[in-house]
Formats: sequence, structure tokens, C-alpha cells
Amino acid sequence: MKHFEADLVSVVMPMYNSEDYIEKSIQSVINQTYPFWELIIIDDQSKDKSVSIVECYTKADKRIKLVQMAANVGVAEARNKGIQSAKGRYIAFLDSDDLWLTSKLALQVEFMRTHQVPMSYTQYRQFTDTADKPGKLIDVEARIGYRGLLKGNLIGCLTVMIDRKFVPDIHMPSQRHEDYIAWLSILKKGLYAYGLKEDLARYRKNLNSLSGNKFKSLKWTWNVYRKSEKLSFAKSFYYFCYYALKGLRKHF
Repeated sequence: MKHFEADLVSVVMPMYNSEDYIEKSIQSVINQTYPFWELIIIDDQSKDKSVSIVECYTKADKRIKLVQMAANVGVAEARNKGIQSAKGRYIAFLDSDDLWLTSKLALQVEFMRTHQVPMSYTQYRQFTDTADKPGKLIDVEARIGYRGLLKGNLIGCLTVMIDRKFVPDIHMPSQRHEDYIAWLSILKKGLYAYGLKEDLARYRKNLNSLSGNKFKSLKWTWNVYRKSEKLSFAKSFYYFCYYALKGLRKHF
């Protein structure tokens, strides 16, 4: 097994044309009360000033590293490149427009050490204009396994932390809902993801992309069941109904 630095959290951050938000995302990592981290920013051929902004941070803080892809490969492969470059025992994910609260890593590492869990995730809130005015709390379940997660992805990627002592191989496929498929792949091995009931992250919701995405998400989720998980039509329909009903409850 590959040797990992025991206390180190490797934060994987894919980036593409993120000049408007990248500084705040980086700063939310720098502001963590837990000091043992490395931030791996994977640039997926940005055309704006994102790279030059990040380079300023890499010069100021050796914990911040920039990896530049030779071609535009998409968010899944960018994350995979970051995972491959990671030195830490713990892997965490943060997109280049999302934010963490300052105690996120400290509380989550303590939680995982205390309970010896392979994967954890936390509560978070969504926001549009400003993180100071976030929306409703997205809650967690105390423990969730493969079958439970098939009923809908309630694990926010920006809140996930994985212990590579238990999960040495982490891979995201180049398919829609890539993070959902990755979590299912981990839990399919008989493991569980454990929820930390702490509000520790902020997910930026892009209003311009909301219209039509609900229908796309339905299609992508169906494809996860049929193509990725290779469930029968009957089982796919069963879990799809759970997923759709959860979506409806959010609006009533």
C-alpha cells in the first residue's frame, strides 16, 4: 500500500475559468484551524486569469500546489489527477467556487479519528449571491450504506472526507453525477459513510443553470442506475421513485 502522511488532509480542487471565485475558495482553506493540509488545484485549461491568481498563492504558501492539465478533460478527470497527486491519508474535495467554514477540517478529522470511519460527510448550505445569506440546511444521516444511497445522493461532494487507510482507491468516472457514482462504488464494498451533524460548508448555486437541470438530473440519475450500477429495470424504477419523491418534497 502506498505510504500516506498520517495527519495530512489533501484537498482536491478542480478549476476551470474561476477567476471570479477562486480566491475566496482558496482563502477558505487557508483559514482552516486545522493546519495540516495541502491544497492541490488542478487547472483544466482555463482561458481567464485563474492560473495567474493561483500562482500568487503557490508562491506565498508551499501547501498550495498547482497542477495544469495538458488538455481540457472535465471535472472528473481533473479530480482524479488531484487524487493521484495527493500525499495525505485523508482526501477532501472543494470546487473552485465553493467555501468551507473555518472549523471544517478540524472537526471532521477529529470525528473520523475518534470513530475510525472510512468516509464522512457534513451538513452544508447553498447560496447564490453571498455566503453570508445562505439557504436552508442540507442535513445528513448518521450512517448510510449502498442501498440507502441508491435512493438519492444526499452526500455533498464539498463536505466529503475519505480515509485512504480504508479506501485506498478513489476514482471518479467521466460520466454525469461522477461523485455520486464514486460514493456508490465505495459503499458497494460493504462500507458506510457517516454523517457529521455540523454545518461546515457553503455550496454556490448558479441561478443561470437551474432551468432544465432538474430534467437532466433525472436522466443522469436513471443512467447511474442502469448503466453504471447495472440494476434491473425494476430495481432502477424502485430507487428512481425514491429519488423523484425526495425532489418533490423539497418544493412542498
